[in-house]
Amino acid sequence: MALDQAITLPAGIHVFERGWLSSNNILLIDDDSAALVDSGYLTHAEQTLALVQHGLNGRSLTTLINTHLHSDHCGGNALLQRTYDCRTLIPVADAPAVAVWDEQVLTYKATGQQCERFRYDGCIAPGDQLRLAGLQWQVMAAPGHDPHSMILYCASEAILISADALWEHGFGVIFPELIGESGFAEQAAVLQLIAELEVRLVIPGHGAPFTNVAAALDRARSRLDYLSADSSRNARNALKVLIAFLLLDSQQFSLQEVTEHIRSSRLMTAAAAQLATPIDLLIRQLAGELVSAGAARMDGERLISTR
Repeated sequence: MALDQAITLPAGIHVFERGWLSSNNILLIDDDSAALVDSGYLTHAEQTLALVQHGLNGRSLTTLINTHLHSDHCGGNALLQRTYDCRTLIPVADAPAVAVWDEQVLTYKATGQQCERFRYDGCIAPGDQLRLAGLQWQVMAAPGHDPHSMILYCASEAILISADALWEHGFGVIFPELIGESGFAEQAAVLQLIAELEVRLVIPGHGAPFTNVAAALDRARSRLDYLSADSSRNARNALKVLIAFLLLDSQQFSLQEVTEHIRSSRLMTAAAAQLATPIDLLIRQLAGELVSAGAARMDGERLISTR
């Protein structure tokens, strides 16, 4: 990807900006190791591998790190492990579910998404220090979007790998709130943590790296205030995001298939239950909002991706 001229990355850090189906991938290379942070979605795994192979230029990938285990951040893990036998580090709280491959706990069944089973070789936990691209990175907890999520901070370069805790225009869906658990307060605390760090450059989980961190934090706080003022807003946003994600993957489906997705997904069902709207009407409303946002078009009873 081409970075804005005002943005400079230290030698050895390469950002592969993806989209909304796959998270960004960050390749960090030095004389001793080559590490990748996050691996995208399963159906993009071959593309992820191609990007990594090009970036490595003949070297081997030694380490794979996941900021969290949502399917769009770890769907390429299995293929990368088969290709490179790389050491894989995951958030410590996710280790039990990965060990037995509990797809409900890991949210893949709960969201109706896909992820090929992968192994882990070690864990990352708050306070850990990682040596990547010749730089020291501190692992920090970033609950809110996901209770177990981590972010990586390099103080010497004032760079933050923020995963889905902070984007240039928002942050990831606050999933815990959909099932009656706390998430808004945790997200607020993470935003405050980031504000207290010296950060010149954020590499987000989705979207281009950015430098105007104060403005991004202001937008994120405003968004969080809006969502937390009425939890049904978070539920509606979550449903729309999850439908948009499935649409990016399959490219089109009928409104009846949307209904089936919602009824078979624990998180989507929980979100719909908060909205007190008949399911058929709700699906048509959400489809209309996706069309208005330019993310889809309708062809009869079929919703078709425009992205």
